[in-house]
Amino acid sequence: MDRLSDDELFTLPLTFMGVPYGRPGPANKAAILGIPFDCGTNMRIGARGGPDSVRQQSQLMRRFNPTNADFDPATALGLVDCGNVKLTPSKIVDAFERIEQAADRIVEAGAVPITIGGDGSVTVPVARAVGKKYPKMAALHIDSHTDSYPYGSEEKYNSATQFTHVAEEGLVDPEFSWHVGIRSTTYAQGVVPRAMSLGYKIVSIDELIRGGFAQRMAEFRDKVGKRPVYLCFDMDVFDPSCAPGVCTPSWGGLSAREGIDLLRCLTDLNIVAVDVNTVSPPQDVNGMAAHLCSHVIYETLVLLCRQMGLDAA
Repeated sequence: MDRLSDDELFTLPLTFMGVPYGRPGPANKAAILGIPFDCGTNMRIGARGGPDSVRQQSQLMRRFNPTNADFDPATALGLVDCGNVKLTPSKIVDAFERIEQAADRIVEAGAVPITIGGDGSVTVPVARAVGKKYPKMAALHIDSHTDSYPYGSEEKYNSATQFTHVAEEGLVDPEFSWHVGIRSTTYAQGVVPRAMSLGYKIVSIDELIRGGFAQRMAEFRDKVGKRPVYLCFDMDVFDPSCAPGVCTPSWGGLSAREGIDLLRCLTDLNIVAVDVNTVSPPQDVNGMAAHLCSHVIYETLVLLCRQMGLDAA
């Protein structure tokens, strides 16, 4: 055998759905960014491994869906995978600065950042980066928890306070921002009134299901119009039966079919960032949560294509 070049002999680490590894340029309308960070929860530790687990399971995804999206959204968007932010999870402030800088570069290139957490706290630095270009965004936060808890000086950042920070910093406009899918038990009383006091609208999972996904999301669309939307999807909105490997599992969540259907109702929005988080591989079973997360991201790629008029077969 002739001597092979490095390109012929070595492969790069797995990228999401096998897309090219690199940095976004003029031809790239979206970019994947892994955020291997968790600042600790009182439930489970391990979401720092989420990005690589989701990438691994994404190899099971195929590019075409003949009954819903018979085109290749990754190619249409020129999707690239920027890899993971290099950080140390125990250094929260330093990690947040690194995450913000990494997301900055995607936004500055004109691409939509699609971030894979990490626990929910990563929303703060990502929103800081996106908010520089799109101030006062509308947030659509799909989660079983509001993540709008108060905080103290001894623990400013954790995975339950991110939507308090983004509201206080003016990164999102709570008047146009919804927490959708809220359910289950909490450690503190009054978490829903607390989120509402910041200006957020709460749509419980009961209200979501009884009102119908299409109707509820039509109401959100009517409210925000063409305002930039920060889409945050916490994987624990799913029931643990289909997403066991998440940071804070809560029974009574969405089925995989329901979660996908909800995402497909998010049409005609001006989505400027996609933030998917809380896959925790140490508690996952056969990569179920990570695999489902890769499908969630795939559905957002389809949404972005339709938003940009790139959905021609």
